[in-house]
Amino acid sequence: MENKKDKMVAGLLGIFLGSLGIHKFYLGYTKEAVIMLLVSLLTCGIGAPIMEIVGLVEGIMYLTKSDEEFQETYVINQKTWF
Repeated sequence: MENKKDKMVAGLLGIFLGSLGIHKFYLGYTKEAVIMLLVSLLTCGIGAPIMEIVGLVEGIMYLTKSDEEFQETYVINQKTWF
C-alpha cells in the first residue's frame, strides 16, 4: 500500500517550520531533516535563516505542484532536496 502524504501539510510545514526541517520529517526524509535541524541549532541560530529559506522554497514548490506530481516526485521517487 502506498504511503500518501498531503502536499498542503508538507507545504505549510516547510513555509512555517522550515528552519527546523519539520516538513522533511513529515515526508520521511529523516537524514535531511536532522541536517536542517542541526544546522539551525548548532550554529546558535546563525544558520536558521538559511534553512528557513530552503524550507520556504520547498514549501512553495510543494504547494505549486499538482497532487499527482507531488506524490510522484516527493513520496514515490523520494526527491529529498528541492
